[in-house]
Amino acid sequence: MTETETWTIGRLLEWTTAYLRRQGVESARLDAEVLLAEARQCQRIELYTQFAEVASEPLRTAFRDLVRRRAEGIPVAYLVGRREFYSLAFRVTPDVLVPRPETEFVILSMLDRLRPRDSTPGQLAIADVGTGSGVLAVCAARELPHSHIIATDISPAALEVARGNAQTHQVAERIDFVTTDLLEAIPPEPRFACVMSNPPYVKESEWLDLPRDVRDHEPRLALVGGPSGWEVIQRLIPQTAERILAGGWLIMEISPMIEETVRQLLREDGRFDPIETVKDLAQRVRVLCARKAH
Repeated sequence: MTETETWTIGRLLEWTTAYLRRQGVESARLDAEVLLAEARQCQRIELYTQFAEVASEPLRTAFRDLVRRRAEGIPVAYLVGRREFYSLAFRVTPDVLVPRPETEFVILSMLDRLRPRDSTPGQLAIADVGTGSGVLAVCAARELPHSHIIATDISPAALEVARGNAQTHQVAERIDFVTTDLLEAIPPEPRFACVMSNPPYVKESEWLDLPRDVRDHEPRLALVGGPSGWEVIQRLIPQTAERILAGGWLIMEISPMIEETVRQLLREDGRFDPIETVKDLAQRVRVLCARKAH
C-alpha cells in the first residue's frame, strides 16, 4: 500500500485479498473483509455499501497491522477475538481452539437424540468433555432449556474463556465448569443422558503437516490425541460408559481416518450399541454417536 495512492474501501479489499493469497491464505477475501470490518468497527456487510469511501489514515494503519499479523499466520479469530458458531458469537483466545463449522454436527446430533427428552426440569444432565471455548456446552444449554451441563477441560485458561462465553449467552447458571482430565474428577452419580466431546484426534506424526496458522498458534494439547490419534478417545470411552444412563449417548467428533479404530474400541468395551455416524458437508464421517445399551 503506497501512501500516494487513494485507498478506498473497495481498493483496500482487492489489494489485501491478492496479498493474502500470495501468502498462502485460502480464505483470503473473507479474511480481508473480516479484518477491515474489525479495523473500521463495523459489520462486515456494511463494507459492501462503502466501496467508494476513502479510507482514513488511522483506518489504514489499523488495518495494515491486522493484515501483517494475518500474513504471519495468526488466525483471524484470534486477531478479532471472536468466532461465530451455530449462529452465535464466541470469544476465543490462543488458549482455545478456533471453533470449526464441522463441530456444529456434534450439536445437531445431540439435539436429534435428546430434544424429545427435554421436558422435565432438572432431569437432563449432559457433559461436555474438553469444552475449550465452551461452544458445545453453551449451545446445548440454550437449545435444551431443561438441561444442566458439566463442562470439563484440563486447561484452567480455557475454562475461563468458556465461563465468559456462558455469561455472555446467559446460560452460566446451568453450566458447571470443572478443571479435570476428561471425566476423571466427575463422580459416577448422577448419570448423564449424554456425553459429548470434540477430543484431540490428530496423530503426532501429522502435527508438522497441519496448516501453519493451526500448528503455530492453536493449542497443541487440544489437537494431538497421541501417536495414533485415538489415545484420548480410548480413555474417554470407559469413563463415559461408567457415567451415562442406559440408553444414554456418547457423541464425539472424530477424524474420518480413525473411524474404524474408534468403532473397534467401542465394540471392545461392550457397553455401546448401536454405533451410528454422521457425515459433514463434504460427506466425510465427522461425528460418531454410540448409545449405551446396558
